[in-house]
Amino acid sequence: MEKRVLITGAGGFIGGFLVGEALSRGYETWAAVRATTSRKFLTDERIHFIELDFTDEQALHDTLAAHVAEHGAWHYVVHNMGVTKATNYLDFERVNYGYLRLMAETLRDIDAVPEVFMMMSSLSVMGPGDEVGYTPFCASDVPAPNTRYGTSKLKAETWLQMQQSWLPYTIFRCTGVYGPHERDYYLMMKSIRAGFDFTVGFKRQMLTFIYVRDLARAVFMALERGPLYKPYFISEGRGYTQDEFRQMVCHELGKRFVIPVKCPLWLVRAVCHLAEWWGKVTVKPSTLNPDKYRILKQRNWLCDTTDARRDFGFEAQYDLRSGLHEAIEWYRAAGWL
Repeated sequence: MEKRVLITGAGGFIGGFLVGEALSRGYETWAAVRATTSRKFLTDERIHFIELDFTDEQALHDTLAAHVAEHGAWHYVVHNMGVTKATNYLDFERVNYGYLRLMAETLRDIDAVPEVFMMMSSLSVMGPGDEVGYTPFCASDVPAPNTRYGTSKLKAETWLQMQQSWLPYTIFRCTGVYGPHERDYYLMMKSIRAGFDFTVGFKRQMLTFIYVRDLARAVFMALERGPLYKPYFISEGRGYTQDEFRQMVCHELGKRFVIPVKCPLWLVRAVCHLAEWWGKVTVKPSTLNPDKYRILKQRNWLCDTTDARRDFGFEAQYDLRSGLHEAIEWYRAAGWL
């Protein structure tokens, strides 16, 4: 029997690649979107769409119940919905924790608990870590988030772990995800193309990445192994400095000379607070805010992916250089660069 998978947040950057991976594996693929969600990157005619309104609990219940009555329950649910920026910090908890809980409890109430419920979390749940010896985060480390975003993700993780008696789950703590369609790293590439590479602070920063196609592949490798009942760090498996990132981007862009601009932390903090204030004035969430400042300030993003390799055999197929090559080729073809 063809297995069914539901992917929430399907209209987003990562969601689109999760949908593509599901289709390539032969799943009956359902993309959960809002009525206003762009379907620009969801054009495959094999995609089944379902509109879910998480702001209306009864409507969500009725929509899911009607679907299950007609089509049957999903074998897998990948909860990829979340917010990374907000004008009101309560939105982090409302969406990142509240919507996950609502989704899981609704599936329970309509007797449609999947074989595996996958939560897409973040490395941000761990907090700053070791910024002296740069020890990678490992499975035994206790999370200590220092951002509202990370705290909301950890709250969702904790709730999920408390439901083990009835909800089979797996959690992915993803590091920096990049690839075609992504915009944050794209802005860094665009800046480098213009001749400037802006970095934060003067102390060495170790970054980790995961190419979006590798992440999508890892999700289904884990799903197909069944519920694993634990969180996993998902990254390429090695770290890079900002200088290494810049050099690779320069190589792909054919850029010979770029001015590295190191911004002092006090200036970045001031800009982030000002951007947050302006976001509240305009009622538009700003990418720069105090939460983002703490993320930019963090020096150590290294993580140990041993568990993912051991438990479901994940090895990244893309290193940063090959991933950037493919991503930049897409940005060029799309007219972004």
